[in-house]
Amino acid sequence: MLSRRKLLSLLAAFPYTGWMIGKAGNETKKNDRIDMISQRDFFKELGVRRFINGQGTITTLSGSLMPPEVLDAIQFASRDFVKLIELNEKVGNRIAEMLNCEDAHVTAGAASAIQLAVAASITGNDREKVRQIPNIPGPNKEVVMPKNHRIYEQQFTACGVKIVEADGPEELEKSINENTVIGFYFNASPHQSISREEFVEICRSKNIPSFNDAAADVPPVENLFKYIEMGFDLVTFSGGKAIRGPQSAGLLFGKKELIEAARLNHSPYGSIGRGMKVNKEEVIAMMVALERYLENDHEKEWKMWEQWVEKIAEKMQTIPSVQTEMFVPEVANHVPHLRITWDPQKIEITSAEVQETLSKGEPAIEIFSRDEALELNVFMMKPGEPEIVGNQIEKILEKAIRS
Repeated sequence: MLSRRKLLSLLAAFPYTGWMIGKAGNETKKNDRIDMISQRDFFKELGVRRFINGQGTITTLSGSLMPPEVLDAIQFASRDFVKLIELNEKVGNRIAEMLNCEDAHVTAGAASAIQLAVAASITGNDREKVRQIPNIPGPNKEVVMPKNHRIYEQQFTACGVKIVEADGPEELEKSINENTVIGFYFNASPHQSISREEFVEICRSKNIPSFNDAAADVPPVENLFKYIEMGFDLVTFSGGKAIRGPQSAGLLFGKKELIEAARLNHSPYGSIGRGMKVNKEEVIAMMVALERYLENDHEKEWKMWEQWVEKIAEKMQTIPSVQTEMFVPEVANHVPHLRITWDPQKIEITSAEVQETLSKGEPAIEIFSRDEALELNVFMMKPGEPEIVGNQIEKILEKAIRS
């Protein structure tokens, strides 16, 4: 048998062999570490409950789940250093090619895109203004929007602008003046006193950029192209909803000069968007998520969601007075939903009580209680979960049947 000293002297004579043995040992240790991490239940350690998601891509419920391709992209990007300014431009160009527009930028979600779009409309490529915002000298800049489109107000006011609401096309035209920098349109607003087409035309005639916040408005996939084709100068979509990118990422795309100005107002520059940092992993993952979403078989996916809704509805058929209805919201979260109602004289429980029981159950299930009805959608569920949801709702309602 070789002594330890003899073995070391032999390895010194063949350094490559020694390096390979050492590398193999390190790889074994690394694999052991990965296995150990993958076996840890971090949520259990922290006392955080998992749940079956019957509400959809709600930010407070952590949005959507990233598919393997997106997770692989995060892992890939984590291994090397790159220059973020270059990466942002190159990824933006690639996304713009996919979306048939002039340019694009990965933001820290759709709310971040709102603030960057407003900042871009104020500063353009003027680096002195980028440095000064929100304290630009002179009268306050203004953003105009239809009445009832006033959401995420602080994304606007953080840029030092005044919000002006207009009720109808005529009022919109009169509201635009020399201080107006951008027109904002909340795509999913249920109150539309001005059509999208009218809004674009008026903004164009007054020479101000038009911006459409369509954060939750895919599917259908056609919406990713629709609003640029309609004439909006800028559009945003959330990255961490149906596109299934990182929850902390979003897309801002449209006119090149505005996207370039938005980049100047964003991290890694020391500007108003510095705190909205998007790391290289999220930038690459957002690009891959969009590629995947555009390549999806959307028709097949839709049919699967309908089947899942039907499975839940079938579990309600034998319960006295229970009625079910499949419906699809017109704009945001445009996916198959299920509404469940019953006669309170026959089933002695409220929809709010059912919702609470499901939320506290095992497994926990999150759905909506609205106007004495249960509402849920399935497009963020995993295979097998619709059956669980149907069974749990059935048990609760049957238990509450008035004797």
